[in-house]
Amino acid sequence: MQAMEIQEHARKLREARGELALAHAAQKARDLEHQGNTIEAQNWRRIEAALRQMQGPRVS
Repeated sequence: MQAMEIQEHARKLREARGELALAHAAQKARDLEHQGNTIEAQNWRRIEAALRQMQGPRVS
């Protein structure tokens, strides 16, 4: 999956799931890893990383 596609998927997931988007992406990646589907799992890890970037820095 290309970088533009990753960003687009992350944006759409965030619009659909809001604050739960990051947890959803991480769970999807774990499920795929357990199924042995490493390529799709890598894509979901990249989506997860894109969602983390969208969050920006944490403020304490």
